[in-house]
Amino acid sequence: MKYGARNQITGKVTSVKTGDIMSLVKFSVTGPVSMASVLTSESVEAMGLKVGDEVELIVKAIHVLPVKK
Repeated sequence: MKYGARNQITGKVTSVKTGDIMSLVKFSVTGPVSMASVLTSESVEAMGLKVGDEVELIVKAIHVLPVKK
């Protein structure tokens, strides 16, 4: 699948906090930083994201789009 964003970072899911509508997924990435993404709970469920999953983080403007490997 092609993405319009050119910045891609490999990360690992470190936590998933699920709400009724939105979920907060946090990731560890290479280096002394971490990233987070807010996405719909439906998307988290559809991707089956859980702690320990390795993902590609697609960064475009202010959005971080996790893509499960």
